[in-house]
Amino acid sequence: MKITYYGQSCFHFDMGGTKVLFDPFITPNALASEIDIDTIECDYILLSHGHTDHVADAEYLLKKTGATLVATFEIVSWYQKKGIENVHPMNTGGKVHLPFGTVKMVNAIHSSSLPDGTYAGSAAGFVVESAEMSFYYAGDTALHMDMKLIGDRYHLDFALMPIGDNFTMDVEDALVAANYVNVKKIIGMHYDTFPYIEIDHVEALELARRQQKELILMEIGQTLEL
Repeated sequence: MKITYYGQSCFHFDMGGTKVLFDPFITPNALASEIDIDTIECDYILLSHGHTDHVADAEYLLKKTGATLVATFEIVSWYQKKGIENVHPMNTGGKVHLPFGTVKMVNAIHSSSLPDGTYAGSAAGFVVESAEMSFYYAGDTALHMDMKLIGDRYHLDFALMPIGDNFTMDVEDALVAANYVNVKKIIGMHYDTFPYIEIDHVEALELARRQQKELILMEIGQTLEL
């Protein structure tokens, strides 16, 4: 499994040749200015919620690549009005079997509206089970007890969690969440993009080390092979 980080909460997964992109916010992100989105290939685009810092490049990439959009019913309906035809609407608690594995839409505690203010349904996260690995993409969320259900029901290899505080969990809460979902490896997201969510990397890594967790803070454009 290859994971490429494009900043904020945008990750590109190559799972057995199927390319999956989460929450594309690239061109408006000054930290990702060196990323050429025209080089990004994707078969599926998963959106956790409707905020601009998660969907800014979704319409462009959906139309350019022909990827299938996977998101809440409300988000899918909004994009269908923009001419997006390849879609799979979901809602919290549902799952879908896709070529790369099973995607379960799980609860996230966060608000959700689309760039024009349209209601976007509930914010969500995803549990992905593939032939290679299983992981939890938390989306934007607060720490919540439903995460314990994920730990009870799934055997995860790692989790992607927001750590920037202010709008989401901070590092300390993410470490508690890691215990809830029973993972040792956390890939951080939703940090540093804006002044509100800038973090101290050294402090964050040390907090994780003390709790015997591996916190990975990827560089934008970096590819990690797991």
